[in-house]
Order: sequence, then C-alpha cells, then structure tokens
Amino acid sequence: MVAKPSFEDNCLAPTSEGELSDLVAESARSGTQLRVIGGGTRLEPMSLASGHKAVSTRLMSGIVDYEPGALTLVARAGTPLHQIETLLEGEGQILAFEPMDHRHLLETTGTPTVGGMVGANVCGPRRLFAGACRDHLLGVRFVDGSGRVVKNGGRVMKNVTGLDLSKLICGSFGTLGITTEVSFKTAPASEREETLVFSDVTTSEASAIFATALATPFEISGAAYIQRTATIRIQGFSQQIAYRRERLKELFNNYSIDVFEGEQSRQHWMDIRDVRHFAATEHPVWQILVRPTDAPDVVSGLERLGGTTSLDWGGGLIWYNGEAPAADVRRVCGRGHAKAVRGATLGPKSFFPPENEFVSRVSQSLRTAFDPAGILNPDLLDR
Repeated sequence: MVAKPSFEDNCLAPTSEGELSDLVAESARSGTQLRVIGGGTRLEPMSLASGHKAVSTRLMSGIVDYEPGALTLVARAGTPLHQIETLLEGEGQILAFEPMDHRHLLETTGTPTVGGMVGANVCGPRRLFAGACRDHLLGVRFVDGSGRVVKNGGRVMKNVTGLDLSKLICGSFGTLGITTEVSFKTAPASEREETLVFSDVTTSEASAIFATALATPFEISGAAYIQRTATIRIQGFSQQIAYRRERLKELFNNYSIDVFEGEQSRQHWMDIRDVRHFAATEHPVWQILVRPTDAPDVVSGLERLGGTTSLDWGGGLIWYNGEAPAADVRRVCGRGHAKAVRGATLGPKSFFPPENEFVSRVSQSLRTAFDPAGILNPDLLDR
C-alpha cells in the first residue's frame, strides 16, 4: 500500500488568531492558495499533490470557557476532540451529535479537532435524534479569505441574535473562512443504553423496522443496518430503558430480538459511527443522503453496480463501498446527495456532487463575498 502523505509535511501552523489573520491577508494579496486543515484526519478528498500551501489550526488550542450548569462550552479550533469529550465526561455530559472519527476509514494519523468537526459538520448515529453539529453551535469566530476576523453568535443561547453565520461556516470545509473559536451546546449523558438487534433481515425489512420504531415516542437514538442485521438504540434512565425495550419487543413480536447492553452496545455504535466495517477495504467509499423511504431502491441499484452498502440514520444515510464510476453512483442515487469520502482515484471534484445552476450562483456569490481572492481550499470547489 502506498504511504499517505502526512498533513504536517510543509504545513504552516499559526499559534494565534492574529497570526492566522496576517497569514491569510498576505496570501490574499499575493494570490497564494491555501489548503485549510484542522487536525489532519480528513485529507483524503483533497489534492495533497496540488502544491498549495497548507495551513493548520492545530496549534490554536484550549478551552476558553465551560459552564456545565448552562450546558455551554467555548473552545479554540485546534482543541482535540478527545480533550473536549474527557472534560464533558467528568461532568456527566456529551456532544449530543456524536461526531465521527474518520481516522479508521481514511487511515489518517492526525487528531480530530473542534475546528475540523465544525468545518465538515461532522456527526454520527445520533443525528437522527439530536441533529447535526450545526444544530448545536451557538457562535463562531473565523478568519475570512481577506484576513478579516469575523465574530458571530454568542456563548449562551440568549445572546445568539442576528444572521447566523455559524450555520453557514459549519460544513463549508474551509472554503469561506478558517474557524478559530467555536461555542456550542452540550447535553446530559444517558444513564443507560441498550440496542435491539434484528438478525437476518433484508434492506426493505430494516427500513420498515426503522420507520415503525421512529414513529414511536420511545426516542430512538440510533437506527443502522449492516450485513443483514438491523439495530436500534434506546438511551435514557434505567427505568425508561426497561419500559421502552419491552414495548418495542411487543411491537416487533414477529421478530427474534437480541439485546446489546452497556459496553457491548456502546462499542457497536462506535463501530457504526466510524464506519469501521469499510475501514480495511481498498475500494472508494461514498456517503449518500436519501429519503429513508428511498433507501431500499437506492441500495438495490448500488449493489447492481457492484460493492456493498450499509445504512445509518434510519435509512437516511447510505454508505457505499465499491468501484462504480461517480456518474453511475449519482445516477442510481437520483435526488440523493452522493459525496465521495474515500478514494484518491475519484479526484477532488468527486467530493461534492455537481451543483444546479441556482445553487451554483448562490455558492459562488458567497465565496466571492467571503473569499474574493479564491485562496481557501480551491481544490474542493469549482470557482
């Protein structure tokens, strides 16, 4: 296997927001294009051989403010996610959107950071219950493509007013600005969790199970399907979990249901979150967003192209591992949103799906406003 380039090779790493601002301003004046990196865990879709200067926020690290009682935390962009999660665990709290760790799937050696999480809008199986990363942001600070420092939002809910640029920056992959600080809501950790396991079911059966379970008031926080096995997760207080488990078993009494508890359940959902079932494979991996009711037909089409699939988010997210050409993958997905996550042979232009004319005009207007010189992550988007 060919060794992957390190994100630290020829990588600039400012230690402060002011230093970053000066660097970006000078790059804009000289027309020097920058490859924006957080902790270096999601480099696969980018052109590492582009020759562009790389700039990382990994040295802009540290907790700025944390108020457990108010469920709010402020951190600099380079703060490692494991540091955040350890701090929250000590207070019985979590990041409700369960951010994915891409290192297993992409075989990268960087460290997941808060800035990278926000830049890619990273989330995991709990998205169907708690929403995405952007839904928990209270505010951001970032340096735009001209070197200006922009602040938006606040540190508590009552201070979040005006145009919410944090929603715009979240998921922009560094093409509109380089995040330097974020504030977000935290959530109480669950006292207990269990996973109901449905073995030897088809994709259609799994979709029906998910639709039925998610229509109940039992607060399903995970619904995934892999290797003919459907799993649904319930979290909460111990008495709640016992009641929900029994009601769900009654609802699905025509199935033989096993139960994962405690650490077994947590490990299962960590594996699902990080897509470890495709980590050791050689083929490209696609992340495809569809309407859950369309999942069986899309999966059937993808499997006819060759390769394997799995489902998350109750069928709203399809992971596809196969060698089919990008055009064929997107044709099968129809109105779904298909993004190449791994596979250097696909090229950076396969990372995002083609934009229609209206979306393209809006996107280009935004990039012109925030990055007029076109220097931020130019490989990811057409200008």
